[in-house]
Amino acid sequence: MVAPQRKGGRPTLKDIAYITGLGVTTVSRALNDAPDIGKATKARVRLVAQQIGYRPNRAGVRLRTGKTNVISIILNTEEEVMGMTASMLNGLAKAIGETTYHLVLTPYNLDQDPLDPVKYVVETGSADGIILSRTQPNDPRVRYLTEQKFPFVTHGRTNMGLEHAYFDYDNQAYAASAVAALTARGRQQIGLIAPPNFMTYSTHMLEGLHTELEKHNLVEVPIRNINTDSTANQIEAEILRIMMSKQPLDGIICASPHSAMAAIAAVETSGRVIGKDVDIVAKETFDLLNRFRPDLIVFEESFKSAGYALGKMVISIINGDEPSKHQMLENPKR
Repeated sequence: MVAPQRKGGRPTLKDIAYITGLGVTTVSRALNDAPDIGKATKARVRLVAQQIGYRPNRAGVRLRTGKTNVISIILNTEEEVMGMTASMLNGLAKAIGETTYHLVLTPYNLDQDPLDPVKYVVETGSADGIILSRTQPNDPRVRYLTEQKFPFVTHGRTNMGLEHAYFDYDNQAYAASAVAALTARGRQQIGLIAPPNFMTYSTHMLEGLHTELEKHNLVEVPIRNINTDSTANQIEAEILRIMMSKQPLDGIICASPHSAMAAIAAVETSGRVIGKDVDIVAKETFDLLNRFRPDLIVFEESFKSAGYALGKMVISIINGDEPSKHQMLENPKR
C-alpha cells in the first residue's frame, strides 16, 4: 500500500499509519520505542518511516506533547577519550537511533559545578531525559533530578538510598580479580592507579583491592600523588619515581586504559620488562592494549555496551518505567 498523493509537504504520521494500517497513536508510540508495542510492529513502522523519508517536526511534537524528543548526555570535556567518550557515544547513538529521539551532548569542565549543566537542561526544558557519568556516593545531581521528577539514568552508582536507574561496571570485582591474577604470578608489591577519591567507583575499587590483598597477607603499596584524572605525563612521572625507588612496584593495577598506557611507558623507561619483572593489569575498553603489549593482564569493559544499555534505559524511564527495574551491573571478563 502506498500513501495517498499529497501536494508537497513532508511525510507525516498519518502517512505511515495509512501505509501500515495502524492507528496514528500506535505509529507514534512505535517510533518512540514504547514498551507495550511489539518488536515486529516497531520494525515495520520504522522501515516505512525510513522508506518515505519521515522526520518528526520537533516544534510540532513539543506543541502537541510537551516533549522535545531530545536526550542529553552530560559529559566532562576532559573525559578521557580512550576510556569513554567515543565508544559510549557509539552505543548511545545505536540505541537512540532506533527511535525518534535525538542525542545532544551537554559539556562542562572540571572547574565548573557539575550541577550547573543539569539545572540548565531541566530549567530550559531542552531535553526529555538526561544521562550522567562520574557519579559520587552522595551525588547532588541525582538528588536534584529525583526531586524534580526528571527522567535520568547514570553510568555508575551512588550511595544515597535513592532508587535510580544505572549501568555500572563491577569495579570491586575488577580490583579483587586483578589482585588475584597478580598474586598468582607471585607479585607482592602491588599498587593501584585509582580514580579520584570523590567518585563512587573509587570506593568500590579500593574495597575490592584491600579485601583481596588481606586474603594474601599483603598490604597496598600506596600511589598517592596521581589518579585517573591526572595527565599521562603526571602518571608516567610518578610511576617512574616509584619504580626507581628502593621499593619498586612489581604489580600495578590501572583503573583506566589512559593510566595503563602511562604506566607501561614508566615501567619500560625504568628498564624493566612487563610480564617478567612487573605485571600490569588494565581495563580493555576496545581491542588495543593487548595488541600493543601482549603480556598485559586485561579485563574487558565495553563502553559501547554501556552506552547502548543507558540509551535504552533512559527511553524506558521517559516512558514511565520504574527506575528500580533498570539497574545493571557488568561483571569483569578476561
